[in-house]
Amino acid sequence: MPSFQEYRNAYERNWADLRIRPSRLQAARDRAERLLNGKPIYLEVEKPTGVPWWFVGLCHYRESNFNFSTYLGNGQPLSRRTTIVPAGRGPFTGPNAFADGAVDALRLQGFGGASDWELARVLFRLEGFNGYGYHAKGVNSPYLYGGSTLYGPPEARAGKYVRDHVFDPDVVDPQLGTAVILKALMEIDASVEVDGSSPTRSRQDANLRPSA
Repeated sequence: MPSFQEYRNAYERNWADLRIRPSRLQAARDRAERLLNGKPIYLEVEKPTGVPWWFVGLCHYRESNFNFSTYLGNGQPLSRRTTIVPAGRGPFTGPNAFADGAVDALRLQGFGGASDWELARVLFRLEGFNGYGYHAKGVNSPYLYGGSTLYGPPEARAGKYVRDHVFDPDVVDPQLGTAVILKALMEIDASVEVDGSSPTRSRQDANLRPSA
């Protein structure tokens, strides 16, 4: 487990520098709207864990494209025991299956009961949900930055873990990153306020505009 302090400055710098690619801006807004539609369910996960509902939704997008029949920790079906990391979880059944599985996944990560949700810590936890292996490859994690100028050519390096522990330096992850969607979400739901993301909403407006 890497040290948060080791990466903190990089997270703050990347958030300030994050620009959504023009070709991905509408998709980011669409995904943010879909996340917002799931807010009532994500709030059911926030209640027992203290993990912000929007954080749950961001992980849900990356792991299974908002499929409520899947386990939050890896996108496998809730109806059977998981076989990939984290393996051996579930099955989860009944009317609260998604929330029960999500609570399990978040507690496995040690997020349950956490009270510090300032911006850099949020990005650290989001990346940790997928893994910190991209740092060793010199690549900004697509789990955070996919669809922005911080990940992939021509501005940045490509690369993706195509399966557990297998990295391909030539692959560009087509999914949007969680930091990208968070930027878009903050523009359509004023209740989403991440500690340390200010100074002001105008700064966020500037960052949401596509790169030239």
